[in-house]
Amino acid sequence: MKKVLVMFVAVLTAIVVAACGNQGAKETTGGESKQKETVTVTDQFNKDGIKIKKNPKKVVVFSMGALDTLDKLGVEVAGLPKQAIPEYLSKYQDDKYANVGGLKEPDFEKIAELKPDLIIIQGRQADSFDEFSKIAPTIYIDTDTQHYMKSFKENTKVLGQIFDKEDQAKKELAAIDKQIADLKKQADKLDKKALVMMANDSKMTAFGPGSKYGLIHDVFGIKATDDSLDPSAKHGQSISYEYLVKQNPDYLFVVDRGAAIGEKSSAKQIVENEYVKEINAVKNNHVVYLDPGLWYLSGGGLESMAGMIKEIKAGIEK
Repeated sequence: MKKVLVMFVAVLTAIVVAACGNQGAKETTGGESKQKETVTVTDQFNKDGIKIKKNPKKVVVFSMGALDTLDKLGVEVAGLPKQAIPEYLSKYQDDKYANVGGLKEPDFEKIAELKPDLIIIQGRQADSFDEFSKIAPTIYIDTDTQHYMKSFKENTKVLGQIFDKEDQAKKELAAIDKQIADLKKQADKLDKKALVMMANDSKMTAFGPGSKYGLIHDVFGIKATDDSLDPSAKHGQSISYEYLVKQNPDYLFVVDRGAAIGEKSSAKQIVENEYVKEINAVKNNHVVYLDPGLWYLSGGGLESMAGMIKEIKAGIEK
């Protein structure tokens, strides 16, 4: 009898211990689940990291590149600056999206009224980071021209994590990688050199490797006519018609800043004239006018990246 009793107590004790063990495991899992409900984002302002709740409901976006990616991932936003929205993102002109001021002059009162859960900014709003942070958690999403693809991919992955779209983000990035690889194969076979320039009213500036538009050379593999251009010049290095004639590019890729910001387009008047009619790009119809919405306003987004690749590919096939 005593043996039976001892065995019964032993079995009962084992059941109780097992039950307690299972309860502890559930609590641990619950704790991990709560951790997974936030994403820690590190950027140049949040150097120690900031915890962002996953799937924020109200999002205000000042970065057109981030808006582009969110649009591709199917994420809705509450507000954005409607000052200069690229044509391919024109649906955001709809009244259901709040207008939160200009790219450089945010309407902080309007933003506060929206009570956003997250604010996404980029370079043009960098000086106002502290003001944004008083309203809601704020993160900085922008591309690093010196490490374009690395920053582009990191930004996409961060947005994918925040909005629970990681698998879709990976799929889209894989598609971009393939498109770039195909373009580079074409570029490697092309025994031609190109110059990237921006037309701004009556002024011309040029961009080389490592610059704002350096990905044409650094990522897509198009050879540059001039490797000595200053990559740190934000709006490009000022050039003249004499410079264009001297460089004599086989391809000329042109960004029209005026058209991008809603002002008078000036690119064709600047490029197609008597001064440069003898350069190779003009003679051979290899002047490529790039979509200013993609290149000037919203670079660094999933949709704009695909569009950029497509434009350069079409340009070198002319």
